[in-house]
Amino acid sequence: MSSKPPLPRRTQRSAAFNSGAAKVREAMDARDALATALTRAGIQLPAMDVRTPWADTVREDAEDTEDASDHAGEVRYALVHLGVCSAPVAHALATAITNGLAR
Repeated sequence: MSSKPPLPRRTQRSAAFNSGAAKVREAMDARDALATALTRAGIQLPAMDVRTPWADTVREDAEDTEDASDHAGEVRYALVHLGVCSAPVAHALATAITNGLAR
């Protein structure tokens, strides 16, 4: 059997943490702006949130815990999660969008 060579170790970069924080801040600002706009249109989505792919699990093939935790706080992206809504809210949202397009 052939064994794969180990992957090179990555060095921890503070820029990765800063860019991750900026991505989360951008998503939170977008969520808040959307919530404000929806409120003005008389619409409330009950489960709006920001989601990120937090590294909350340790890779099983990591050779040591230091390597596994090197990138534990990095955020690759942040998404505005709109959640689910009732049919009347979906219709209200569609109407608000359509009215906005008509302007």
